[in-house]
Amino acid sequence: MEPETSLNFTLMLTFLLYLNLVMGVLSVDHYRRVDFPDEFVFGSGTSAYQVEGASNEDGRTPSIWDTFAHAVYEHGENGDLACDGYHKYKEDVQLMVETGLEAYRFSISWSRLIPNGRGPVNPKGLQYYNNLINELISKGIQPHVTLHNCDLPQALEDEYGGWVSRDIIRDFTNYADVCFREFGDRVQYWTTVNEPNAFALGGYDQGTSPPQRCSPPFCTTNSTRGNSTYEPYLAVHHILLSHSSAVRLYRRKYRDQQHGYVGISVYTFGFIPLTDSEKDKAASQRARDFLVGWIIEPLVHGDYPISMKKNAGARIPTFTTRESEQLKGSSDFIGVIYYNNVNVTDNPDALKTPLRDILADMAASLIYLQDLFSEEEYPVTPWSLREELNNFQLNYGNPPIFIHENGQRTMSNSSLQDVSRVKYLQGNIGGVLDALRDGSNIKGYFAWSFLDLFELLAGYKSSFGLYYVDRDDPELKRYPKLSAKWYKWFLRGTIELKKDASFDSVGHLFQ
Repeated sequence: MEPETSLNFTLMLTFLLYLNLVMGVLSVDHYRRVDFPDEFVFGSGTSAYQVEGASNEDGRTPSIWDTFAHAVYEHGENGDLACDGYHKYKEDVQLMVETGLEAYRFSISWSRLIPNGRGPVNPKGLQYYNNLINELISKGIQPHVTLHNCDLPQALEDEYGGWVSRDIIRDFTNYADVCFREFGDRVQYWTTVNEPNAFALGGYDQGTSPPQRCSPPFCTTNSTRGNSTYEPYLAVHHILLSHSSAVRLYRRKYRDQQHGYVGISVYTFGFIPLTDSEKDKAASQRARDFLVGWIIEPLVHGDYPISMKKNAGARIPTFTTRESEQLKGSSDFIGVIYYNNVNVTDNPDALKTPLRDILADMAASLIYLQDLFSEEEYPVTPWSLREELNNFQLNYGNPPIFIHENGQRTMSNSSLQDVSRVKYLQGNIGGVLDALRDGSNIKGYFAWSFLDLFELLAGYKSSFGLYYVDRDDPELKRYPKLSAKWYKWFLRGTIELKKDASFDSVGHLFQ
């Protein structure tokens, strides 16, 4: 080969290798567990009311979720028994080991640990959570703990209205103090409140979830208390102040010894403009401000998004200078909860109505309730999850992120061949790797959910679990679905996956 020809060949080969590298960074087609950083954790999750059961045992008192479930659901569907995780936690942790989970996300029932919401700690509740945490640690599984997941003690709701009162800041901080003190030597990752934006919209605007506070014409239920016009804003305001108070306490009192991290989680969609018009694009950003920026911007900038303050006016509370300073930088990480996309179109007429709720304040038409109450399965759109994760990088300073919930909804049945769930997980984990390679600061991924649970909006009618729970069996026997087997093989690193390929290409491995 002539020197000039050899040089040209070398340059061409170098260019092709470089192009291949760039294309690999731009989009993940094939991936394995080893393609993620060593410190990246994969897990799954549940929450206390959805999994524990034992609702009247060992000193536990009702939460607002107990009250809601007993008032709303038909055929006695509630979390009184749930998956009986309170008694079966050792069996469940062993299933986690068999699945290969590296981390487990769960919540603490405030009313099990401190039955009156404040005051004496329940020794039986304390023992249960110590036992669960110790079992996880002994099996090499990292515990990630949420302090509040839609289950405020009913005693505090009855006494002063719960999250609509500033009194909650004191009581939540004291509750967090107990948890940090008792469990913080083994728990490094704490989430103060699970998805406060969705909690406020469902619980204080539409009345579709605990504590079912809302007012006409915005109620979708027959609630007779609450005010949809301002209570959602007030509840989130007090949640944010409670969060910053708990974080301040942890950093002052515990961080130097325990070396842990305290964050908060947020529910998000992929916000897709209905058309390419500038108005719909602006409406999509406004919708994102109202749902995501509502929680994140006070933690980054110390105040609510400008579009929220403009549209909601005096109905949205204000932070004092001191509160604003305490909020800024008060989250060590953000938990992202993502399932699906919504189409957004401009709807300025919503602002002209004399009586408005938070959805009207968005001045955009969100396919929100239709999505939440639909029984359809979610589409697989890894590109949308990637885009939303990149928005945190671009707009909020690229904070550390854990994907706290991501999973496929199916109708509950005894079929263990949940191919659609496998396709969903396979695609979205690939989307997470895409975002990582874009530079997003993502630390872990938790598939929702570990077991088939009592779901907030559907009871036992819908299913997200990797494991099927036979509710006709007195022992509530667990059975691994295809998705559990797929997750196990992926975590073992024994298969390479193509995120947008047909499941048929790897499905034979799990039969």
